[in-house]
Amino acid sequence: MENGQGVMDLADEWGHEELIFVRDRAAGLRAVIAIHDTTLGPAVGGTRMRMYPSIEAAAIDALRLSRAMTCKAAMAEMAWGGAKAVIVGDPQRDKTPVLIAAYADVLNRIGHFHTGADMGIDGGDVAALGRLTKHISQVPAGSSVDAADLTAIGVVEAMRATAAAMGANQGDLRVAIQGLGEVGWRLACRLASEGVRLLVADTDGAKVRRAITELGARAVSTDSILDVEADVFSPNAGGGILNDATIPRLRCRAIVGAANEQLAEPRHGDLLHDRGIIYAPDYVVNAGGLLSLLYETGETDEPGIIARVTRIGRTVATLLERSETDRLPPHRLADKMVEEKLAAARKILTSSIA
Repeated sequence: MENGQGVMDLADEWGHEELIFVRDRAAGLRAVIAIHDTTLGPAVGGTRMRMYPSIEAAAIDALRLSRAMTCKAAMAEMAWGGAKAVIVGDPQRDKTPVLIAAYADVLNRIGHFHTGADMGIDGGDVAALGRLTKHISQVPAGSSVDAADLTAIGVVEAMRATAAAMGANQGDLRVAIQGLGEVGWRLACRLASEGVRLLVADTDGAKVRRAITELGARAVSTDSILDVEADVFSPNAGGGILNDATIPRLRCRAIVGAANEQLAEPRHGDLLHDRGIIYAPDYVVNAGGLLSLLYETGETDEPGIIARVTRIGRTVATLLERSETDRLPPHRLADKMVEEKLAAARKILTSSIA
């Protein structure tokens, strides 16, 4: 993946429909938008802003995340396709009103990609974009929940289903949380309210101290959070955390978290399965953020979206049961179910055209 051709080869391999590179020198905007598969419906996915070592690395991230969005929509039974946008830059230093306006113009020119907030893009940015484009959504004013809350609710319910599969009760769990960002903090609060014992790690010491004071959590260094003994390891920071180097260190019974693309490669899910560690597939667990679009666009109200997100637990329970019956690792079964859903939808589309 050292050049553009390698990126295009990857897009072809994964079946992407579009890969859009954006450069607005005057605005300081460099971005990549990947649209994976719109068989099920229009392209939907968040926009994140972060530093990347190269534009190729940004493109690969967009490709991976957009493919995950397709899977997320399919497993959540939503009529949306998968897409993702990444803006290259430091959100603390490089994000300016001019850059935001330029990105809104890009969304308007593309016209068929609907986005929302992700890492590095906050509510203020979404509000600013919303004044310039119709291709972004946000929760209604005065709402008591947002996309991060809904994602956390989905993770809690997925963890409850996983605990049941282990023969345990949620309140008796010991959970190691990696990352106390927008979702990780809300997750920690909800788990603490149920009596879950928390071990937490974050690069921001202030967040860790707050978790100790307000939630009774125990602090663990970011280097050792993978090594602690826990019932559940919950990754809620960057992707690729489950790999050849980290999996042998794990001392948990299950993995349930909100981070995207937790497996560095699909084979790492197989390694977890071989070790007897239950891995609840990330794109099933963290679908609450995507489902928030139903609320943001007025298709349902607040009680309705909470009920909808709570169903993630039922989906995870069914997936884990079928995994046992079919003798397939959960992530392999989820991928298979996604392909079956896409194939069925393509068949319907083909027959309607004929």
